[in-house]
Amino acid sequence: MKIAGWQFPGAVTILAILAGAMAAGWWFLQPAALPEGLAKANGRLEAVEIDIATRSGGRLQSVLVAEGDFVIAGQELAVMDTATLQAQLREARANLSRAVIGVEIARSGVAQSEAQARSAQALVELREVEQQAAAIRLARSEGLAVTGATPQSRLDDDRAAHQAARAAVAAAEAQLAAAQAGIDRARSDVIGAESGVEAAEAAIVRIEAELADAVLKAPRDGRVQYRVAELGEVLPPGGTVVNMVDLADVHMNFFLPTAQAGQLALGDEVRLILDAAPEFVIPARVSFVASVAQFTPRTVETEAEREKLMFRIRARIDPDLLRQHEALVKTGLPGTAYVRIDPAAEWPADLAPRLPQ
Repeated sequence: MKIAGWQFPGAVTILAILAGAMAAGWWFLQPAALPEGLAKANGRLEAVEIDIATRSGGRLQSVLVAEGDFVIAGQELAVMDTATLQAQLREARANLSRAVIGVEIARSGVAQSEAQARSAQALVELREVEQQAAAIRLARSEGLAVTGATPQSRLDDDRAAHQAARAAVAAAEAQLAAAQAGIDRARSDVIGAESGVEAAEAAIVRIEAELADAVLKAPRDGRVQYRVAELGEVLPPGGTVVNMVDLADVHMNFFLPTAQAGQLALGDEVRLILDAAPEFVIPARVSFVASVAQFTPRTVETEAEREKLMFRIRARIDPDLLRQHEALVKTGLPGTAYVRIDPAAEWPADLAPRLPQ
């Protein structure tokens, strides 16, 4: 082989030798033929993904993390612009102050109405005493008028005074009733003013909750996978800002036919080998066995057709193990899952767990 005046007579041979060595190494790392009682299937490493999204629409003020960053639960990831909410909060607090003053005024009105009612009650009692005195004078005049000891004019005056006293009592009782009605109105004003205070306080709580929601936080430990939005973007309610994965819930989904899936139980051992790292054998356990076939043939009348039914199996990696190697966890990697469908079967040596140091 010659390139630009240089000759490489053994280049092809060297490439062939390297390719053969790589192939031999790959085959060397692969498990031997499976013994009885074991099964295998292809799958892909997955994790629970979480979209960190806005609760209310608005402008994105800052993003505090980058793709690939590890985050802990409660860590701030992004902040929305809150200028409008801050203005609404100041307005709500002013409304609360005004409502509190309104309650004090309404309570003063109740006190004033109660004082007026007491005054009206005293006036009623005074007018009743005057009516009783007028009635006594009238009775005396009527007795003297029979014997002629008092002139008729005096009798007429006493009768008029008695009628006036009765009218005065009625007027005082009307004033008392008006004062009592005023108390009821003043008390209803207090209730209305207190409702205004509650409404203002509720508005403050709501706005403060929206301000808290404007700071987007990680709901759990994990790793940032994507930054979906950038600074200054205006997002709708529910707009995704960051996508993260929960590194404590990493699993592989794979499919087995009826005969093999039917022998699995939750908690059964699984061994995972990833294509990108065939030198490692990752222990896992069955965490889910589908109750409904995922791939169903047109008919299931015959035994052969029933064998074509495939059931989804999920193998979950121990969260404690994941935490020890979280920097190496990468979702989306294809691999192979090995399961023991016969509890009495022994794991071959090449499927013994092998983990990074």
